Amino acid sequence: MTIERADIEKLAELARIELNEATITETTRSIADVLALVDQLQAADTDGVEPMAHPTDAVQRLRPDEVTETNQREAFQAIAPATEEGLYLVPKVIE
Repeated sequence: MTIERADIEKLAELARIELNEATITETTRSIADVLALVDQLQAADTDGVEPMAHPTDAVQRLRPDEVTETNQREAFQAIAPATEEGLYLVPKVIE
């Protein structure tokens, strides 16, 4: 995939940012370099390679999934400005 100067100018317009001549040239080159690297990675033969969750096969020690605190919902909702059926009521912010 290639990126051209017009693509950078269009992206700048959509993002509502102003880019000077030097920045457009540098950005075009940088993005072209990244895309070239992606193309290079996509060309690598990965047949027979098993996907990994972590590169060092680290094992995470897990703790038991148990409740360690008491339910204080009633106490918290007692000081809330407005609640209904266990839910906090907040002002509508989107019309």
